[in-house]
Amino acid sequence: MINSMKKAILILALCASTMMIASTAVAQEWPVVGGDYWTVTGIDIKDGGDLKYANWLADEWKRNAEFAKSKGWIKDYILLSNVHARSDESDLYLIRVMENIASGPEGEKRAKEYAEWSKKTWEQLDGESGNRAEYREVMSTSLLQVLNFRD
Repeated sequence: MINSMKKAILILALCASTMMIASTAVAQEWPVVGGDYWTVTGIDIKDGGDLKYANWLADEWKRNAEFAKSKGWIKDYILLSNVHARSDESDLYLIRVMENIASGPEGEKRAKEYAEWSKKTWEQLDGESGNRAEYREVMSTSLLQVLNFRD
């Protein structure tokens, strides 16, 4: 009986160590690991709207991004121009880089903090976004994740 128990314990220990080695090997074989998230918004600027939209980006968009960065909600923000945009492509890409995506409750908490900081109601913010439609159109929004190669 004691020998049987010793054998059973030995077999269980061997199985457990084999499973640990196998799971470690699988994790080490995958050549990439997920990194930061990028939200990329493609913008088409309507004829005659270049200066108006550039001013809005340099003022309001940048100030909002700096606030989010100061709170640790984003790591960085980038503005890219599509130099040779075709007729069906965006003129600009607005990018925000973040380490992770906020959960529902965290997103609500951030929205409240943002509203307090901006001193604007949601109706005002929504109206301002609609007003920008006269000189720009949001063509796309993507959520991308950086894949880093393992060393």
